[in-house]
Amino acid sequence: MTYALLLAPLLAAAVIAVVVALRRRRRNWAALAIAAGALLVLTIVFDTVMIAVDLFRYDEALLLGPRIGLAPVEDLAYALIALFVVVALWRLLPSRIRVSSAARQRAGGHPGEPADA
Repeated sequence: MTYALLLAPLLAAAVIAVVVALRRRRRNWAALAIAAGALLVLTIVFDTVMIAVDLFRYDEALLLGPRIGLAPVEDLAYALIALFVVVALWRLLPSRIRVSSAARQRAGGHPGEPADA
């Protein structure tokens, strides 16, 4: 099994999750694009350094072939999967701050007041 074959379903699931999470939020798409660009640049730089100093190696038979720096293109998928899953979870899971703030308001408390005050 190649790295690309292993990563394809994970990347597809992460893309679906982030699309569902950000479906109507144009400003968040711009932020995601900026974050993805920065993350990909950092991944390329640091993976190139780590491969150059021989911290890890890839089985050449399992790679697609193209590289950016010394990093194989498949390696960029790991960073994108992590970013997409974190963004999707951040948007889809309820925020404790929003929930507790709404609960305080229903109870007659002030929004800036701590929950246990």
